[in-house]
Amino acid sequence: MKLNDGQVIGQRFPALYVRDYRLFFIGQTISLVGTWMQQTALGWLVYSITKSSFYLGLLGMALSLPVLFFSLFGGVFADRFNKRNLLIATQASSIIPAIVLALLTGFHCLNVWAILCVAAFLGTVNSLDIPVRQSYMIEISGRENLLNAVALNSTSFHGARVLGPSIAGMIISLYGMSACFYINAVSFIPVIYLLFRISNRGKPKGGAYEGVFTGIKGGIDFILGHRRILFIIITISIFSLFGIPYAQFMPIFADKVYGVGAIGLGYMMSSVGAGSVLAGVIIAFRRDIKNKLLFMSVTGFLFPVSLLAFTIINNYHLALVFLSLVGFNLVGFLATANSYIQLEVPDEFRGRVMSVYAAMFLGTVPFGAVLAGTLGQTIGIRPTILSTAAACLAGFTVFQKKWK
Repeated sequence: MKLNDGQVIGQRFPALYVRDYRLFFIGQTISLVGTWMQQTALGWLVYSITKSSFYLGLLGMALSLPVLFFSLFGGVFADRFNKRNLLIATQASSIIPAIVLALLTGFHCLNVWAILCVAAFLGTVNSLDIPVRQSYMIEISGRENLLNAVALNSTSFHGARVLGPSIAGMIISLYGMSACFYINAVSFIPVIYLLFRISNRGKPKGGAYEGVFTGIKGGIDFILGHRRILFIIITISIFSLFGIPYAQFMPIFADKVYGVGAIGLGYMMSSVGAGSVLAGVIIAFRRDIKNKLLFMSVTGFLFPVSLLAFTIINNYHLALVFLSLVGFNLVGFLATANSYIQLEVPDEFRGRVMSVYAAMFLGTVPFGAVLAGTLGQTIGIRPTILSTAAACLAGFTVFQKKWK
């Protein structure tokens, strides 16, 4: 019997047939385009002021370091309070830095330290948002649809990564950087509206009568008692420390290595996004991956290898190809690891475990960004990324063996 389009979607993307997840997915997709426009404009703004890889590294630190310090608290909140209401609060708070950046840029108050302070505030908001968002996924999609929902989430995130930077490059050249920040501020409005329409599930029961620090300790103890989850999270932290910070330095590659300007930078970031979208679509289309550990082993190995290849080659168009492979393998690894960990964790610990996941995933990025930025000032950006990609590959090789 021939299936109609709706039946095909229902079979291949079942999470989209769940009303609450569908509302969440639509709102997130709209907002993420604005977020990636802001991310592109923010990197270009700091680089245009300083012409320095060191300050790009500081920008990465300002955005990510709060996640290391505060995401564990976000995990406790996620296990105690209504996740939908917490997300409404964090999305409303995210409008503030976008407006401030737009005003600073529009009125030419281009002090790099003021910009870094605004970025740190945004990072703090994100540190509370991320563990809530991650642990909310299973509630609104259903346990049986979790991998599908995580993959669709990655597709949304990286689809916006394709569109956002490309649009940002054109907007910057036509209207200036402040326009990107204003657009991002407006993009949060539909997200907040759609979150209000999601069913209110009330307050979780996890850790309701524990102190905050006792709750944090409970989540850490759970991870330490589950060897495979522990070493997968350590592997993710290696990627975040040595691999993921490469993205902060794309403005230097666009300017000094390839001489392609803001529009070329948009295409470079979009290439990473295109590969990431493809990975998300393939995983979502499969609905589940039976041997998740094998899939993680392959994509985890190919991520640093693709980054090494990108760093070595000199052809701009070939660089775009390798950047897409970087995005494909990183998302393939992370989406599968995310769903694997969540399915192994009881409901009452999920927020706290995912807060540790977030702290290791994003909280170690600033140290890698500052390390790479400092090395970049000394030995040049290409030798720096070559070295960090090699360290990423070595770290993966060591810790992947401990999953078994």
